[in-house]
Amino acid sequence: MNWNQYGKRNLSLLGLLLLVLFNWGCSKGDEQVKDKQALLEQKREELRLLKQEIATLEAELNPEKQQDESTLVRTLLVEKQTFKHYVELQGSVQSDDLITVSTETGGRLIDLKVREGQYVRKGQLLARFDLSELEKQLAELEVSLDLAREVYERQKRLWEQEIGSEIQYLQAKNKFDRLEKTKEALETRLAKAQIYAPLSGQIEKLMVKPGEVAAPGMPVLQLLNTRKVKVVAEVPENYLSIVKRGVKVEIEFPVLGLKRMARIDAVGQLINPSNRTFEAEAWLDNPDALLKPNLLGVIRLNDKTLKNVIVVPAELVQNEVGGKEFVFVLDKDEKGFLVRKTYVKTGLRQSGKVEIQEGLQAGQELIAEGAYKLVDGQRVRLK
Repeated sequence: MNWNQYGKRNLSLLGLLLLVLFNWGCSKGDEQVKDKQALLEQKREELRLLKQEIATLEAELNPEKQQDESTLVRTLLVEKQTFKHYVELQGSVQSDDLITVSTETGGRLIDLKVREGQYVRKGQLLARFDLSELEKQLAELEVSLDLAREVYERQKRLWEQEIGSEIQYLQAKNKFDRLEKTKEALETRLAKAQIYAPLSGQIEKLMVKPGEVAAPGMPVLQLLNTRKVKVVAEVPENYLSIVKRGVKVEIEFPVLGLKRMARIDAVGQLINPSNRTFEAEAWLDNPDALLKPNLLGVIRLNDKTLKNVIVVPAELVQNEVGGKEFVFVLDKDEKGFLVRKTYVKTGLRQSGKVEIQEGLQAGQELIAEGAYKLVDGQRVRLK
């Protein structure tokens, strides 16, 4: 082995050694961070308990001073009430009346009667195309038709007088009938040169400008009717038993600050295998056109109603480091008011409120203001 090969091999081994040391240092650093975080949590809990012990000792040694320095609190009377829980579903506004208006005859657009955003009524004239060639054909046809009518009427009178042949009468009649049908077809095509609104709504988009030539069947404009819209939501399949047709729901539109009551009008019969959801839709009247397509709407459906249960503001329920939930309730002894730490078991939550299943009874007074500064047994004064 020459010196160059030996040097390259040593360099490779050195690089590998440095990489191993770097990875070991990173993993060791991560472990140190986790250890420090755990130690920090432990010290915080020890500090909280220490403060609680200090407050208790101070209250015992200096009861008068503690009474003067007691914390001001406000209480809330615990009562039983009816608690309604709602399922919230994200939906969006849609409209079935978004149609594309096309030209059947084609031609050059010579007159556009509307603009984008304009509201139009059903049957209103929207646009007119230039079909001057058809108008010329119709004028020539009317001349031929007048002649054919005159020949036909004369042949008819002669035939009634038994003059002339039957074949001459039938030929005149056939020519007159054929030209009359051709005229009707041309008039129908000319009538389609004018486009009328098939429904009332708003002009959403113009696709052809005046002077441009459109082919037969080409879209001219989009017409949107938002007088009646629907809110469509993708519903998880585990709500299949409660999301049914006819069920009352509340629909909120956060951007508008608007709430509307509605009913579920349609429920999809297929479950999407990719996300395990099905569609549900609720129709709403929209006379002021505030609800725009694709606007976010939150559908709230009452799935559970609990009667005679204790419900408190969720913000008053605190958590220990171990996860146990508790509240502070007001107590009284011969020296005055103090607080007691009471462990509770919570249930359903809705709109900032939580059901208390165990731990509280009706008639107790819950510390509603100043609770986060308290420790168990601390003296308080009422606001």
